[in-house]
Amino acid sequence: MIGVSDTASTLFSRVDGMAFFERLVDAFYEGVATDEVLLPLYPEQPDLAGARHRLTLFLAQYWGGPTTYLEERGHPRLRMRHLPFSIGPLERDRWLVHMAAAVETVCDDLLEPGGIADELMAYFVPSAEHLRNDTGLPISTTRPGLTSPGSG
Repeated sequence: MIGVSDTASTLFSRVDGMAFFERLVDAFYEGVATDEVLLPLYPEQPDLAGARHRLTLFLAQYWGGPTTYLEERGHPRLRMRHLPFSIGPLERDRWLVHMAAAVETVCDDLLEPGGIADELMAYFVPSAEHLRNDTGLPISTTRPGLTSPGSG
């Protein structure tokens, strides 16, 4: 991963660093905290401090900041880390609603937004789709009470 001092062209550098990602994640979790679909997916809820910390470090690292996430948690392995949670189209869409609102909020505060919001959303939209693990079909769900064809 690229560190902050490696290049001035990283998004991390263009948004003036960690404070931007802290604001982004805070704005995102303001929405999650009241979302009836997403909040139950967080094992520590209603305390979202751990999730905020992890997402802030991950995003900062991904966009060229310090590698603290890697040092604390190892390789991100996003699909593996999200596999215990049923993430279907509804969860994906709710996540994107809150992230898009957070991106809009923090990018509106930038003196020179310069396509930052578009760059962020170009990552978040396919990433949210990539983390889906529940198509709604019985063979892909972990929801209790649903059985696979022929098992009943």
